[in-house]
Amino acid sequence: MITLKRFRRIELLLRSAGFSDDIDWSEAVPRATTPEEFADHAIYVICNSGMKNSVAEPIYERCMSALHNGKRVRRVFGHPGKSKAIQKIWRDRELFFVAYLLSNEPVAFLQRLPWVGPITSYHLAKNLGADVAKPDIHLERIARRDKTSTHKLCRRLARESGYRIATIDTVLWRACAEGLLNSSAYERAGWTAAFDPRKLVPRSTD
Repeated sequence: MITLKRFRRIELLLRSAGFSDDIDWSEAVPRATTPEEFADHAIYVICNSGMKNSVAEPIYERCMSALHNGKRVRRVFGHPGKSKAIQKIWRDRELFFVAYLLSNEPVAFLQRLPWVGPITSYHLAKNLGADVAKPDIHLERIARRDKTSTHKLCRRLARESGYRIATIDTVLWRACAEGLLNSSAYERAGWTAAFDPRKLVPRSTD
């Protein structure tokens, strides 16, 4: 089980390896206040959907550059579905942003955006400032082993640690992404088999 003690150990190791900014950003993430910020976050999440961040980041930069220069996204991003969704969100950003602010169920509303699904809607909601957890594959594996759900797991650790739910998500996801915690091994065999500080590579400061 991911106890508070184990969570604190994960957090300490991530901070010592150079990931403090990720954790601190999650604690203080501002809510989107303009249609442009809303669209920017949505486009970032769409670009990252199904891709490694290292691959998605330059695609996102190219898309935003194209949009700001009045060019079609399709010219810089070869994925027809995603490029069409990005173009629509940017074009209708004011309508989408107002509808989001007025929605009583913001996560459910985000799922109606083009190319934003049940899981990516939580990613987008987090980036827009909502205090929620994204039930991605790593968090779901951890939760299954602990006989709970991603949302309940993160809520419990948030209560115990004083962190936001979204920050618990960030810490656990980063631990898995960096190899500190193997989510597949955790689901199969628990903490001892999955936790390996030797796999954590310090973040480059270059």
